[in-house]
Amino acid sequence: MDGEEMAAARGPVRYKCTHVTRYNYGDTVISAHMLAHLAPRAHPRQTNHNSTLTIIPWPGVMTGRQDWFGNPVTYAALHTPHRELKVTAEIDVTVSPPPPFTPAATPAWEDVAAQAANLAETLEFVRPSARVPLADTALTLFAAGFFPPGQPVGAGAMDLTRRIHDDFSFDPTATTVSTPISEILTKRRGVCQDFAHLMIGALRALGLPARYVSGYLRTLPPPGKEKLKGADASHAWVQVWCGEADGWIDLDPTNGRQCDTDHVTLAWGRDYDDVCPLRGVIMGGGGHGVLVAVDVEPMDDR
Repeated sequence: MDGEEMAAARGPVRYKCTHVTRYNYGDTVISAHMLAHLAPRAHPRQTNHNSTLTIIPWPGVMTGRQDWFGNPVTYAALHTPHRELKVTAEIDVTVSPPPPFTPAATPAWEDVAAQAANLAETLEFVRPSARVPLADTALTLFAAGFFPPGQPVGAGAMDLTRRIHDDFSFDPTATTVSTPISEILTKRRGVCQDFAHLMIGALRALGLPARYVSGYLRTLPPPGKEKLKGADASHAWVQVWCGEADGWIDLDPTNGRQCDTDHVTLAWGRDYDDVCPLRGVIMGGGGHGVLVAVDVEPMDDR
């Protein structure tokens, strides 16, 4: 039994996730405003039991709402002068395995693209967005190789997922948040956010709906080694719409597989800009450094 089959065979997993972000500033910050996508999104495979967001210094204003895509988002305003900011998100969720999915049994990709052009649920996710602009020729040609005429959409999407994993190298030094998809395609290096944007761009180039998902990935220590604190990671993957019967399927191009109980969902949108974990503006501060630590701890023996 391979890793995907083992993940599918096990039952739901309950997690306690902790995400700590520390900013240190070279000068005093007079005020700060921020938006946080750090609360888990409820969906059919994920049940949210509790979530808290602690910000030090404590904000003068802190409110929660849903964004345009239905994700929970928190707005905070700080007016206490500070040289350090600490944001701690703690969540308690249960993640269930995905339902059975047979890629070869999904509709032809041309039929799915034609349906998606007329559905409110999918239309927004076939259009270009800030991080996934209109496809260039190279990306369109790259995408077309996985979707010959009549190819089942799920089979093509799985092939694309595995090819990105096999042919692209994970390299945190190769890109920045502003690196365009065309450069990622040429360099064949990047991080999970890059690979998610590349896959989304390839799918949208053919009129197939694709969403960007922000969340966490549970990582396992090497055999015989203890798990290191902060060793888990913020992660990004892709949802591709495979027709009305199968709906949205979560695929992880960084790891070349369908998402399972190792993946905890925070939010989804058109691209990274829609669901950035933390973003904001400050007055003052000068230069700054940031440290991030993520822990995804199962609360049972699975």
